[in-house]
Amino acid sequence: MRVLVTGGAGFIGSHFADDLVAEGHEVLVLDNLAHGRENQVPTAARFERLDLGSPKLEALVAAYRPDWVYHFAAQIDVRRSFEEVLVDADQNILGSLRLLEACRVHGVKHFWFASSGGAIYGDPGICEVHEAALPRPASPYGVAKLAMEGYLAAFQQRYGLSSTSLRFSNVYGPRQDSEGEAGVVARFISVLRAGGPACIFGTGRQTRDFIFVGDLVKAGRLLRSRPVQGPLNLGSGEETSVLDLHGAVQNALGLTCAPRFLPARDGEQQRSLLDCTKARQCLGWQASTGLKEGLQATLAWFQGRPG
Repeated sequence: MRVLVTGGAGFIGSHFADDLVAEGHEVLVLDNLAHGRENQVPTAARFERLDLGSPKLEALVAAYRPDWVYHFAAQIDVRRSFEEVLVDADQNILGSLRLLEACRVHGVKHFWFASSGGAIYGDPGICEVHEAALPRPASPYGVAKLAMEGYLAAFQQRYGLSSTSLRFSNVYGPRQDSEGEAGVVARFISVLRAGGPACIFGTGRQTRDFIFVGDLVKAGRLLRSRPVQGPLNLGSGEETSVLDLHGAVQNALGLTCAPRFLPARDGEQQRSLLDCTKARQCLGWQASTGLKEGLQATLAWFQGRPG
């Protein structure tokens, strides 16, 4: 297949691009390099540095005519979505809509959308949430992700554009950025390796569902042969507190360093755990990488990268 991967120079997108190339697909990576790195693009893939707001976007889709589109490009900072709500909406709603409309016009067969398994559900009042749970996004970022899922459903019903919304939990692994709005795993590894105490906001008892990026790639491979329509939860099935994560990262590094506690951040979720029954039933998939194993693989990447 001919595949377009937006955000394919970034953390998750580059892993998916690698796997698509390995399967023999023709891959075009589109990224504005705001967060991604060009050296993470597979050498066998074509690369275009382009923003979704560019007037050249539709011409690129028209010329390339992809069969599939993986849409990972996004404004990813939840705090920035509050501070610059129009910027967030322009990138995560309008930019995504420009891409979606180009896909409709130029005959894309399937559209995979990187949604959110945390920001969409918010704090639902129950622990393990499934796809039918009432969405309660508590940030403009989450609202934007949910809005795009609505547009995808409407385009599927009206135009027959097949799509899947991948509701990831908290993803970690090699290539995750430790700067800016980084994942907590990357932040902990980076700060502790540098000799400083890691910061924990609030009590640290808030929980997350941490999933290794390699498990997502395996789900993506299964989805290419058995596409699932609509939203799909992809998580580890395990609930881990931030304090326990800090301890696990310390153990992986062989260090002992007490965290620095800071005031809790407004609106932060207290619990997050995804029910992935749909993925098991439809794909035969479940996460297989334990936190200890995943942290070792992530740490090996941090230790081996230049600089």
